[in-house]
Amino acid sequence: MTSSNLLTKAMMIKDYLNVNVYDAIQNRFEFIFQEFENIYVSFSGGKDSGLLLNLLLDYKRKYYPDRVIGVFHQDFEAQYTLTTEYITRTFKRIEKETDPYWVCLPMATRTALSSYEMFWYPWDDTKSDAWVRPMPDFPYVINQKNPFSHYRYRMHQEDLAKQFGRFYKDKHGGGSTVCLLGMRADESLQRYSGFVNKKYGYKGLCWISKQFKDVWAASPLYDWSVNDVWVANCKFGYDYNHLYDLYYKAGLKPDQMRVASPFNDYSKDSLNLYRVIDPVMWTKLVGRVQGANFAAIYGKTKAMGYKNITLPEGHTWKSYTKFLLDTLPKRLRRNYIKKFSTSIKFWHETGGGLSEGTINELLDHGYRIKRNGVSNYTIDKKTRVVFIDRIPDHTDDIKSSKDIPSWKRMCYCILRNDHTCRFMGFGLSREEQKKVDIIRKKYGGLLDE
Repeated sequence: MTSSNLLTKAMMIKDYLNVNVYDAIQNRFEFIFQEFENIYVSFSGGKDSGLLLNLLLDYKRKYYPDRVIGVFHQDFEAQYTLTTEYITRTFKRIEKETDPYWVCLPMATRTALSSYEMFWYPWDDTKSDAWVRPMPDFPYVINQKNPFSHYRYRMHQEDLAKQFGRFYKDKHGGGSTVCLLGMRADESLQRYSGFVNKKYGYKGLCWISKQFKDVWAASPLYDWSVNDVWVANCKFGYDYNHLYDLYYKAGLKPDQMRVASPFNDYSKDSLNLYRVIDPVMWTKLVGRVQGANFAAIYGKTKAMGYKNITLPEGHTWKSYTKFLLDTLPKRLRRNYIKKFSTSIKFWHETGGGLSEGTINELLDHGYRIKRNGVSNYTIDKKTRVVFIDRIPDHTDDIKSSKDIPSWKRMCYCILRNDHTCRFMGFGLSREEQKKVDIIRKKYGGLLDE
């Protein structure tokens, strides 16, 4: 187990340190206890946050027995029974030595199952008869009867998590506050980039980022691998979510073993697993969120825009995209247009990072493009490429990369109910999206080109 310092942004490479990941996280814990007055862990019920919680409590018991550690769990209602059981026994085990918060509040949670709904609302009090499981009944549960300050009805799930940090700071008398997250860089390229591109890290550290004044988020597990996580769980005999055992038996790869809302982009392809692993919960999910059964059956077919999609006769991909946009509710239509406009502007003015092989292939096929410096958002600093002509209808003739703008890619997002446009490379935070909105308002009309 080797710790890597991902702060080497200038070179975009991993700089390996002469220390194992366990010793590295012990050093980070010491730094956190010295720097922050209030500390709490965001515990999802997954392997990473569970390990982080156990490691932190071990460290606290040994070195800071008098310090108070908070535990925040954001409950999304729809989850495997094994996950609920693991969270329940964890809270019961630690409730006397921590400051626990089990949050069950209505919040806007993104769904990728329906063309007509961008969000569903866990613990929506107007649909309590359709809840997939009873409201947890413990003294530390926060719900509509006793919401925390800074909570707004049906606020976005990301905002709820951040605003809880403000609440926790205020409740504990103010002072510097940090939320510990079980995020790891090797989970995805997006998360890796999120660490190496930190502009406002705490005292130059890439794994601590600012949320609000005196409220920070830290990821001390950021350089751990999935193997490191399971080795640590085994070595120290920690309890874990036994859903992972069933995932393993079902043949899932480690990156497919997610403990998250079953309706988001990351989870919908494995939604059908609920039928086998948790059939009772499955029957409740079908009635809870529109499109659950359809996605489970057709999630890897053309019906959900998977792989090859067929262009209707008489349409270009651009005209078909606009046709589909016209069939959507106004809110969803605006969401897609906003992201498509941002993408078009980006590829015309800034450019995306492409390999030399892809650039040469584009030139060989007659695409009018130009180089525009180096992309800092790619690990190997690929060349930025700007499209001089209009965005192509499709790029089926380009075989070396799928990361090229086209109206077919935009159409693909609509057909897959990819509301966040992940297939087009979007990974913006809501704060960043607000900045994009300002730019679009200023320049507007980009879809009319």
